[in-house]
Amino acid sequence: MTKKYIEKILTARVYDVAAETPLDEAVTMSKRQNNRVLLKREDLQSVFSFKLRGAYNRIYQLTRTKDVKGVVAASAGNHAQGVALSAKKMGIDATIVMPKTTPGIKVDAVKSYGAKVVLVGDNYDEACAYATRQAKEQKLDFIHPFDDPDVIAGQGTIGLEIARQHPDFIDVVFVCVGGGGLIAGIGSIMKYLSPKTKVIGVEPADAACMTAAFEKNRRVVLDHVGIFADGVAVKQVGKETFRVAKQCVDQMLTVTTDEICAAIKDIFDDTRSITEPAGALAVAGLKKYVEQEGVSGQTMVAITSGANMNFDRLRHVSERAEIGEQREALYAVTIPERPGSFKTFCKAIGKRGITEFNYRYADEKDAQVFVGVQLSDGMDERLEVIERLQKKKYPVLDLTEDEMAKTHVRYLVGGRAALADEVLYRFEFPERPGALLDFLVAIGNRWNISLFHFRSHGDAFGRVLVGLQIPGTEHDQLRQYLDTLAYPYWEETDNPAYQLFLSL
Repeated sequence: MTKKYIEKILTARVYDVAAETPLDEAVTMSKRQNNRVLLKREDLQSVFSFKLRGAYNRIYQLTRTKDVKGVVAASAGNHAQGVALSAKKMGIDATIVMPKTTPGIKVDAVKSYGAKVVLVGDNYDEACAYATRQAKEQKLDFIHPFDDPDVIAGQGTIGLEIARQHPDFIDVVFVCVGGGGLIAGIGSIMKYLSPKTKVIGVEPADAACMTAAFEKNRRVVLDHVGIFADGVAVKQVGKETFRVAKQCVDQMLTVTTDEICAAIKDIFDDTRSITEPAGALAVAGLKKYVEQEGVSGQTMVAITSGANMNFDRLRHVSERAEIGEQREALYAVTIPERPGSFKTFCKAIGKRGITEFNYRYADEKDAQVFVGVQLSDGMDERLEVIERLQKKKYPVLDLTEDEMAKTHVRYLVGGRAALADEVLYRFEFPERPGALLDFLVAIGNRWNISLFHFRSHGDAFGRVLVGLQIPGTEHDQLRQYLDTLAYPYWEETDNPAYQLFLSL
């Protein structure tokens, strides 16, 4: 690893604002994973995230070489709070540009540190473009959230603390990855101090820009990023972070939303603390690594990087955690429409807990039920339930991995209709006051809306399922029109959950 970064990390200035966070053993998780699991508790920082380390180090290093008129940054949360607190500590004016979709709790937190908040755009990219223009026009210093050597060095102090707190050999360190600043810093110092320790990055499967860059051996821009783990929802890794990561990162892993939710619950079970989705990524990756590699008896560290969780997201997390832990499975099952069929069906499932049972009469022959079943043996039992039902001659469909079924259909069972020319689409749109109306205006009144389901999960973006009546000759026109809306969308007309529960 380059001498430059080792020196920068060793001389980084962070403890004027940051605390040396504990490296706690996760006793329950260690037993479950058959490995020693240690959590580096960056969620315990004063701003509930590691981000203040890099932000403060960057601002401090700037003041050593010049008079700083003021700083500006773009962020939807953790970096914003880190810059605001750091600027206040240094007695420097700070302007933080945040997307309009930023939850009020995060806006208020930034304002509480005395920073000026400007709300611009619906996403980070729009906010960042505005912030960089402001920095240039007003001759302010732009504090990048990850792609800056001083920011990387500040985050690298976490690796120094880990090595000091656990001087014995560590087999693997798991680090969440967004733009790459955290893993570049930690990876640099860990590889210098303990070359045989593996450094593994973890990303959401729907926002895996570092994974894509490793596969292509160059930085790539993702067409779309998922927004559940908003702290790492980045379309492209930094130029410098990618250069450094190629030298110190051994492997990249991706995890699903359900696996992230399960990791949030695992951390809660051990610490009674609730991390944000990005903050639980490393633990989710640790669990996947253990499952894939079959390792045991190793010492593993996971960085719990942040805890800025919106309270209203907890409902979604709790719903998905059991699925992510493979303790619940969801099925669509066809049963005979006659008296006593529910009882017979429950006997066929066996002595397993029923977590959910959705049904509404459709016709005199068959009934479609959406059922959740508790599992105690993960995937093996999930498959066993299917086999058991099939032996009893029940047509069954596994919906456990079907995003549309989990987000929308389970709440719509019973709303069946026979409509001509209906097509089904999923959309995401920025969640802010008036956003739902804006979405409906954008869809327009050219085609009839035959189904509409929206459910808030406390995210920056809303998720909507929309049915539209479209003559077959106009499908191409519809897609061309949807492409102009700038809303990510997926067609779900052929989804079997739709066919079974929402269409006749």
